[in-house]
Amino acid sequence: MANFKGHALPGSFFLVFGLWWSIKYPLTYLNGRIKGKRSSNKFHKRLELIEGVMKILGGFIDFCLHVGMLAEQFVPDGPHLHLVSGDHGWVKLMNWQHTTMYFFYGLSGVVDILTYFPLNFPQGLDRLSLALAVFIEGLLFYYHVHNRPPLDQHIHSLLLIAIFGGSISIMIEVFLRDNIVLEMFRSSLAILQGTWFWQIGFVLYPLGKAPEWDQSDHENIMFITMCFCWHYAVSLIIISVNYGLVYWCLKRNKGLAGDVTIGIRKLKSNNQGEVQTALLTASDEE
Repeated sequence: MANFKGHALPGSFFLVFGLWWSIKYPLTYLNGRIKGKRSSNKFHKRLELIEGVMKILGGFIDFCLHVGMLAEQFVPDGPHLHLVSGDHGWVKLMNWQHTTMYFFYGLSGVVDILTYFPLNFPQGLDRLSLALAVFIEGLLFYYHVHNRPPLDQHIHSLLLIAIFGGSISIMIEVFLRDNIVLEMFRSSLAILQGTWFWQIGFVLYPLGKAPEWDQSDHENIMFITMCFCWHYAVSLIIISVNYGLVYWCLKRNKGLAGDVTIGIRKLKSNNQGEVQTALLTASDEE
């Protein structure tokens, strides 16, 4: 991750996943409130199936993270599965740390896929595996930036707030399933983590001719802290807008479905009236 792309890639992953959750969970929740619990269960299964297929194809977890795991090892300057060199020195420990993180996320993806099959896995195992993966990410990042410049340490420590907050939230979901508040909170932290990875890339590895940040300037640290709050405010706005759009779409679809149903009932009523009139006319003629 010692470059801009190394931060933009995982940032994009968490951002896409957070946006998906911010739409998926309101769909499940509001569909149940508007159309009933039975319809919600069916709809939830369809969304879980969609997410499962996406994970199998590698859209969200397995492919991205396993490719990342291999890339960390087999890039030209990677360790190529060597942990210790000939002189008993460590080989590319940063790459090994990223590989470890990717492995636990990949393991979480495998658990997610297996829970879709009738294998009688305990309920909540998918959330538990994801919570552990996020916790491992935070643990590795905590010791990732020691002995670095103050701004570098601070901007990564802010990232830990989103990581450990997400891990705790997901762990609570192991026991409180289908809680829309926890699910939306997790979505907001995933979006925050994604955008903040991009922010770290821009700060530590400026693009083009942008000036470099003074790593020891305390005012820069103050601004970055304030910027982190702005990022979370944007995240909250995004999930609120997505929630409102989902609600509007579901209400609109329900209204259209209601109009169709009423039209069918009127058509049936008119047909019955015509039949009754025809029968009465025939009776009078007799």
